Amino acid sequence: MTYYEVLDERFADYIIPVCQLEVLSTGLRWGEGPVWFGDGRYLLFSDIPNNRILKWDEVSGATTLHRYPSNFVNGGTRDRQGRLVSCEHGGRRISRTEHDGTITVLVDSFEGKRLNSPNDVVVKSDGTIWFTDPPYGILTDYEGNKAESELGAYNVFRFDPDSSRLRIVAGDFVKPNGLAFSADERKLFVADSGRSHDAGAPHHVRVFDVGADGSLSGGDVFAQVDPGIPDGIRVDERGSLWVAAGDGAQCFASDGTLIGKIKPGEVIANICFGGAKKNRLFMTGQNALYSVHLNTRGVQRP
Repeated sequence: MTYYEVLDERFADYIIPVCQLEVLSTGLRWGEGPVWFGDGRYLLFSDIPNNRILKWDEVSGATTLHRYPSNFVNGGTRDRQGRLVSCEHGGRRISRTEHDGTITVLVDSFEGKRLNSPNDVVVKSDGTIWFTDPPYGILTDYEGNKAESELGAYNVFRFDPDSSRLRIVAGDFVKPNGLAFSADERKLFVADSGRSHDAGAPHHVRVFDVGADGSLSGGDVFAQVDPGIPDGIRVDERGSLWVAAGDGAQCFASDGTLIGKIKPGEVIANICFGGAKKNRLFMTGQNALYSVHLNTRGVQRP
């Protein structure tokens, strides 16, 4: 069974013919938040409804329980010091796991009102933390704790851990979701997964210009995503955008053209590049964790 679909000849060069799609772990209810730890040769990923973080070890191939309960952690990343930064649906907050294993709450409110349920997060080279805050973790008790939104809006935030300043950088999304910087950090891509609860709502990725002061401008639609919705996103060294979608991981060239897909056979919620050479695409699906080696690498942060 072919696991990829070539829609543009440019995508053919991404495929390594001798490499197969690998199923690394099964038994998930909704896999999310893959984060690669190259210094330990392992991947952490979330299983939100099961309220746990799992660890897949590259050397042994084993998957073990890393944290339970996880406070319904969704997306995650690492900061400039190598610490895990997590979006907690249950706590409605952004937290950081210190090197000794203790957890520090970075931010849980804006102007005196609780955040909705932070969804995905990236850390810029200056140490600032950028995250999306849709309502998925408060809509039901399945992926968090059902509650009303105190903010009444779903924003993209920028948090400066040095000054503890939190500000809205984009406030015109229906349901902001995955986000990723370009290699030079002059562009920020943000997914809007509004169609998850409204067939007429957005299902696209927008691209913004990033100002020196951390402000955003622009915001044009970069790509429409079908089927399903855009979820987690990543950028590779060629400037292509990889998007978790209803039929797998979709690859859009830097000009916005959909050039190919990796298709595990189920909905993919999030993705990241990892492995010794950052050329292995990890994909968290509805039921399983997958990977495939590609002829490209994830962007290297400055």
